[in-house]
Amino acid sequence: MNLTRRKMIFLVGGGAVVAAGSAFGYAATRTPQTAHLPWDLAGKYSDPRMRALSWALLAPNPHNRQPWLADLSEDGIITLHADRDRMLPHTDPFNRQITIGLGCFLELLRMAAAEDGLHIETALFPQGSSAAGLDQRPVARIAFASDPAVVRDPLFALVPDRRSNKEPFDVDRPVAPALLSELAAVVRSGAQFGGTVDPTEVHDLRLLTREALRIEVETPHTYQESVDLFRIGHHEVDANPDGIDFTGPLFETLRLTGQFNREAALDPTNFAYKSGLDAVFANTDTAMGHVWLVTNDNSRETQIATGADWLRVNIAATATGLGFQPLSQALQEFPEMAEPFRQVHERLAPEGGTVQMLSRIGYGPQVGKSPRWPLESRIMNV
Repeated sequence: MNLTRRKMIFLVGGGAVVAAGSAFGYAATRTPQTAHLPWDLAGKYSDPRMRALSWALLAPNPHNRQPWLADLSEDGIITLHADRDRMLPHTDPFNRQITIGLGCFLELLRMAAAEDGLHIETALFPQGSSAAGLDQRPVARIAFASDPAVVRDPLFALVPDRRSNKEPFDVDRPVAPALLSELAAVVRSGAQFGGTVDPTEVHDLRLLTREALRIEVETPHTYQESVDLFRIGHHEVDANPDGIDFTGPLFETLRLTGQFNREAALDPTNFAYKSGLDAVFANTDTAMGHVWLVTNDNSRETQIATGADWLRVNIAATATGLGFQPLSQALQEFPEMAEPFRQVHERLAPEGGTVQMLSRIGYGPQVGKSPRWPLESRIMNV
């Protein structure tokens, strides 16, 4: 997680900056050593299934939980399972968002296979599924076959550059309305694309997403779920390259001085808690546009299809230079979020259906890669 000027002021104001050049300063500048290696290893496996999987694991997913497990015990087949140890039971009680993340994974797998001239046939939930949650049954059975006529996807070239930008956007740089058409054009799996850069509508959505974020943070069990997934400093990120990472010189300094830890993050009276909340509000408050996907139904198959479309919209935003950050709080199905949930559906799906995803767009700073678990750790039978 890079530091913006706003966050730097907060940290300097907290008295955390120390003289550079000391051993302490050296420790504060350390970066993760292994957590970003999967980005460099993508596509560098001899087995075509592993090659496709090495790209697919770079897909966006909620809280960076990376909830996928692949069974390679059948030749030419990948059986995809959800890792039930990586669910978000408080903020995503029905595993809807996790399922969308698995849909992103499957679409990127398809793209990567096509690069190798391979067509894949995907049977979703071959043993059935439950609306109550994901279980031990497979999410998909994917068969690989050579196909000289398979069409490569032009979006694939931008996969290494795709990011979720969690920094404030430039409020002096508007987003051209024509860019919304470019994002809408890549949707092809059944979701209905919506978007706005109208200042009045953006203002209203800024307020709605800010309130939803406040509710998630001020609801103890949902906020605890996020804090449990904080990875503070390069050692924690390398040890557990998932969740919400806090790295970089000033976060390392805060960690080393004891000013930023899970206890401080959970204490509403703590300076770190208050300033951290201000920092995340800076994201909702600097949205320069919003995009969303709506579906007619909310089946597991539809959630997977939504993930495919969402990945494509995210990559298309990358192609235009837009920053892109999902703001899913108002779409969460825990009781305390009922009012923002009602409002966002009334506004974005007035004729009915499910608002599956919502994101802010705008122009922001370049951000780094998200940590990833090694591919081998995501294979069930290794």
